[in-house]
Amino acid sequence: MDDIVYLDHGATSWPKPPQVVDAVADALAEYGGNPGRGAHRLALATARMIHGARRDLAGFLGVDDARDLLFQPGCTQALNLMLRGLIAPGDRVVTTSIEHNAVARPLNLLAREGVDVVVVAADETGTVSAQAIAAALAQAPTRAVVFQHASNLTGAIQPVAEIVAAAHAAGALALVDGAQAGGHLDVQLSSLRVDAWACSGHKGMLGPQGIGVLYLAPDCRPAPLVTGGTGGGSSADAQQPDVRPDRYEAGTPNTPGIAGLGAAARFLAQDADVQRAEERRLARRLHEGILAIGGFRVLGPGPDVPRVPIVSAVHERLDADRLAFVLDREWGVAVRAGLHCAPWAHESLGTAATGALRFGVGWRNTDAHIETALSALARLVGEA
Repeated sequence: MDDIVYLDHGATSWPKPPQVVDAVADALAEYGGNPGRGAHRLALATARMIHGARRDLAGFLGVDDARDLLFQPGCTQALNLMLRGLIAPGDRVVTTSIEHNAVARPLNLLAREGVDVVVVAADETGTVSAQAIAAALAQAPTRAVVFQHASNLTGAIQPVAEIVAAAHAAGALALVDGAQAGGHLDVQLSSLRVDAWACSGHKGMLGPQGIGVLYLAPDCRPAPLVTGGTGGGSSADAQQPDVRPDRYEAGTPNTPGIAGLGAAARFLAQDADVQRAEERRLARRLHEGILAIGGFRVLGPGPDVPRVPIVSAVHERLDADRLAFVLDREWGVAVRAGLHCAPWAHESLGTAATGALRFGVGWRNTDAHIETALSALARLVGEA
């Protein structure tokens, strides 16, 4: 697969660091016991691995107490736990027009059950102002503000600290979708004062698919989304344990996924600042190069504004799906076209009818990858 120019890191990172691959393989081959379900050496080794991975992730994400960081089967599951566990019929919720389906669809279901969902519009760059959130909060008592840390369409980084402050000033919870932020940004959760923050393991965090994390502030206590066996407290009664992480991690855990994600956290911690700077540099080169080709509108902030390394573009006459197909088939450039599971965001930016061509830059991309993509795109536009 060395002939692929992989620029779809916004969907999932690839390839994974060798340390992640080795950790997954080791979990399958060396210590596949069921943690908490036995006292033999394999079960104990697995339990120790999970404890270490949770501790390493907590350190990387700035979580004071690792027990507040919960393993989940992905960001979508974590967001559902957050939303279904904290919001009930009769509540009022403020969210934004730039959210993707992992937030929009659960909120849509909650709205049908009697939750008042108020959508605050993003500006033309896909950014939502804290002032607009505060204005919406001032209209009525609100249970929670639900918003993304960074956009999977525009790469825009939201003013999280300011929105959290506005939410708390109004007595509302601050619930954050960090799917595109983890790994790409320096996230320090305890100091950010969010009430809950969910993240994919397989995107910027460089872990395997099928694993994610949910951070809950110490005083944030959603109802569990899934109940059942946790490997501990079985002799007490039929009640779900009250302690973290057991309360929110029912069932046999995804041991290989956790092993891989823990290894990814240790890998990222080695030189995260250097890696992030390189991703931003390449994304900026891509942004400027697409604009120089002509005929493209690049969504989101300008090239001088910090963003997570996602660059989406719409051509004035060429179909995004067709461009993505030919880029892959003729030049081996892998990107994602369409609506990116974010119809609200596309409607907000006026691109619901066209979709967009999305480039997601990641840890293994190079200048040569960016130049190949730009050269291919220029050829396509010139030949059309």
